[in-house]
Amino acid sequence: MPVRHDIAAETELWDTYAGSAFKDDMEPVFCWTQYTGHGPGPELLGDPASVLEVGCGTGRALALLAGRGIKATGIDLSPVMVRKVTERWAGTGADFVRGEVLETLAADEATYDAVYSIFGAVWFTDPARLLPLVASRLRPGGVFAFSHPPAIPGAYGPQGMYKGGFAGKAMYTYRYSYTPRRWAGLLERAGFRDIDARVLDAPRAGHIGTLLVTARR
Repeated sequence: MPVRHDIAAETELWDTYAGSAFKDDMEPVFCWTQYTGHGPGPELLGDPASVLEVGCGTGRALALLAGRGIKATGIDLSPVMVRKVTERWAGTGADFVRGEVLETLAADEATYDAVYSIFGAVWFTDPARLLPLVASRLRPGGVFAFSHPPAIPGAYGPQGMYKGGFAGKAMYTYRYSYTPRRWAGLLERAGFRDIDARVLDAPRAGHIGTLLVTARR
């Protein structure tokens, strides 16, 4: 069932994350999985002229796409992260917007050839609310793609997640975990087609795989 998110508290959580995840010497890179050099790359987006990344984090993927001449826009909840990535990738042409994803998508009048999320906002937002908004921001035939860790067997729906272990100030958010089949159903209900939802195996047997989903409006 849906849960109530405390956006102010989550902003503080993601600001804290920005302090540890962002590195000044980062280079542009696009990888759907948590393993360097593993799995497909931006070819899953097709050949877009414009893209929107929801929950853009360190901005490395957007910087790579912008460097290829694609109009690249990213949304992130953390003002600290948005400030850092705007400065770091200033020469690439990528545009970074600070905002809560549901509010920002609802207010946005632009449309895009592709919308994507790499361990980003799709994992942390109620899909019943998010997916129809994503569909409204895609041009007909546009690609929606996202990745994050697969659900733990038997643990589906919103799952609470603490930041920084189990000691110190209680900062937490909710992630949304479903089977590939369930994701396909949610996407179909939101108006998507050509849906491919699967778990990509890790490069080493027995390690955590990656949920990888693509669909078209």
